[in-house]
Amino acid sequence: MSANALYGLVLAGGESRRMGRDKALLPRNGESQLAYLAALLGRLCDRVFVSARSTQQHDAERSRFDLVVDHYQNLGPMAGILSALEDYPDKDWLVVACDLPNVDEPTLRFLLEHRSAAKPFTAFRSSHDGLPEPLCAIYKNSSANVLRNFVAEGVICPRKVMMRSDSHLLEQPDPGALDNINTPDDLERSVLGAGS
Repeated sequence: MSANALYGLVLAGGESRRMGRDKALLPRNGESQLAYLAALLGRLCDRVFVSARSTQQHDAERSRFDLVVDHYQNLGPMAGILSALEDYPDKDWLVVACDLPNVDEPTLRFLLEHRSAAKPFTAFRSSHDGLPEPLCAIYKNSSANVLRNFVAEGVICPRKVMMRSDSHLLEQPDPGALDNINTPDDLERSVLGAGS
């Protein structure tokens, strides 16, 4: 296991176009999905941050948390990940997207317990296609240079970066834990849809 302090990052900078409303603010047992994930990461990490675009940093929910404000535009989730690595370059990061309603503490503990001390990325394989799941993953502090090099080549998809890098990939202990929600139909089928 890495000796570096582990920080947590909830990726909440997306525009939620397909959902039609802010996924970070979806209600969950009297709180937001964002608050649920921040609390979850808070039980596992030394410190937790929320990733946001500059236009989101003053909104009522995101501003309740320590923020990493994107340094980049038009890079999607890569902007938040790379900004966090640049803001705190001596930290490793547990990164989780805000649109993963099924992710839970046992899943994240499994990821932490089986992370690589040497490889830049530790992630689960998708239970659907076997490809890396980059939005529930550990990014070592050394991965910043790897990400910057890919961005310089025009590769901004974190999954493609992990596919083309020396990544440590794990089988998911719970195959549905990383199912995400992008549309109202996805929401209806999720734990959030059932409970809201």
